[in-house]
Amino acid sequence: MKAATISEIKKELNTLAPAELAALCLRLAKYKNDNKELLTYLMFEAHNEQGYVESVKAEIDNGFAEMAGDKLYHAKKRLRKILRITNKHIRYTGSKQAEAELLIYFCTKMKLAGLLSSYSVQLNNLYEQQLKKIAKVIAGQHEDLQYDYQQQLKRLAGED
Repeated sequence: MKAATISEIKKELNTLAPAELAALCLRLAKYKNDNKELLTYLMFEAHNEQGYVESVKAEIDNGFAEMAGDKLYHAKKRLRKILRITNKHIRYTGSKQAEAELLIYFCTKMKLAGLLSSYSVQLNNLYEQQLKKIAKVIAGQHEDLQYDYQQQLKRLAGED
């Protein structure tokens, strides 16, 4: 079976009654946890993006707290998991400002945790990839925000 395009789905959704639309959303949410989380964000969290970003930061903090004292192998695995969760929340918001803020926060926590050393090339590469991603996101921001984020990025890159 071939999936319909987004424009075809949009046209069909516009023709549905509200009750049918609600039933489709509920059925969609039942089959995959990501769909349920996205619907939860859109219905309950989207009006307060800053509060949502703060809750994601708390989740990042919890991940780093659980990682304390782990061996390097386990720290790498847990760090990738934290980054995967962070990226999932970034996709939910769809906001470049939230993306920049969360990625900067992740990199700051990674740097403060002392995970950047000559022992792990993979962790250093992961960190560098995130810095590149942040720079790309910052380039699309408003000039005032760009300056603030650029200063934070310079601190992360060690260019003080």
